[in-house]
Amino acid sequence: MGAVTPPQTTGRQIVVLADDGDDAGVDWGRAGISAVADSRDFSSGVTPDALQDSQATVFSQLGIAVVSADPSQMALLQAADAPGRRVLSVSPELVHHVLQDVLEYTRAYRDGVDDLAERVLHAAEGDGHAAGVMAAPLFEDNAQATWGIQAVHADSSPHSGRGVGVAVLDTGFDLEHPDFAGRTVTAQSFVPGEQAQDGHGHGTHCIGTSCGPRSPSTGPRYGIAYEADIFVGKVLSNAGSGTDGGILAGIDWAVANGCPVISMSLGADVMQAHPPYSAAGARALEKGSLIIAAAGNNADRRAGRMGFVGAPANSPEIMAVGALDQQLEMAFFSARSLPARGGQVDIAGPGFQVTSSWPMPTRYRSISGTSMATPHVAGVAALWCEATGRRGLELWATLCQEADRLMQPSVDVGSGLCLAPQ
Repeated sequence: MGAVTPPQTTGRQIVVLADDGDDAGVDWGRAGISAVADSRDFSSGVTPDALQDSQATVFSQLGIAVVSADPSQMALLQAADAPGRRVLSVSPELVHHVLQDVLEYTRAYRDGVDDLAERVLHAAEGDGHAAGVMAAPLFEDNAQATWGIQAVHADSSPHSGRGVGVAVLDTGFDLEHPDFAGRTVTAQSFVPGEQAQDGHGHGTHCIGTSCGPRSPSTGPRYGIAYEADIFVGKVLSNAGSGTDGGILAGIDWAVANGCPVISMSLGADVMQAHPPYSAAGARALEKGSLIIAAAGNNADRRAGRMGFVGAPANSPEIMAVGALDQQLEMAFFSARSLPARGGQVDIAGPGFQVTSSWPMPTRYRSISGTSMATPHVAGVAALWCEATGRRGLELWATLCQEADRLMQPSVDVGSGLCLAPQ
């Protein structure tokens, strides 16, 4: 599996509060904390400045707070005799990054060639195929739709995601992208000093896959829930990184806006489930919001390294997504389940050489990663939400029940390939 590098932390703490009722507050003054912000005081979610400047910021929908305090202050908050709302856990605030295998198409192409060469070698060694003969891909991009759209059967679904809010928490979105003219887009940045406009590309790509148009003016269809309401939560900077505080602020905002689907193609290579995300996932589910997250790209199956599902996807209350290639085999970088509770891959989606929207003037780009598989599942989830009215755990169960079972271990693909309602 290889060495696991220590997670990046910020020095702040993430505090999970008990469900003691809305009227039960925390006695912050007991710990000498006076500058406190509450998400209920902001009409469009906690502002980046409030996140940065407050000693404590409370995300009311989730019952979680990000706190700047020293150990003695935290001990006072956690003391058994502390009045008000109890503290269930305190965890260091982590730094997360975009989860994709490649940014440059040239590298994606090189990896594709490497993968092809490996398959040819396996065939020549007699692994069940005729020596030197490569089977044609099961799916390929064509003039009508990308291979991922075809694989999940979105191109034959009568549903469009109409009326369903899909929140994509990522690097933002190219708000002027011509393919999204006339769409309902609500955008909010949770990154200090940056607007919701995407200066990276990753977020625009993920939004394109989950919610892109049915009939782009140029090129094939690449989006699934083409009539969904798009909620852009910028929680990762233009450099591709962000903190727990910003991500939790985005989740809180998405839940407050009633989004049944929350897509997060981000994470940290941490084996243990991060308590704040277990709490956030559970409380989001209770309010009808399903969080779908990328399993991670820390594997290299070509070298026998299977990797592991990282945070936040390894929380039991968050749906973890693995990546498939055009043969519906595991992409070489896609992480495998861990035996620990919550470390499982729950479902899989197309994640290799996926073409989607990119900030102008590039317009489109093909990249790979479990980041690309995640918005496929999110878009399909929006279609099922529209088709059935199901939310939360019922929507989770439907996605798994309706998935296409694959001839691969469940530790890799979970319930299988997500499929759109027909």
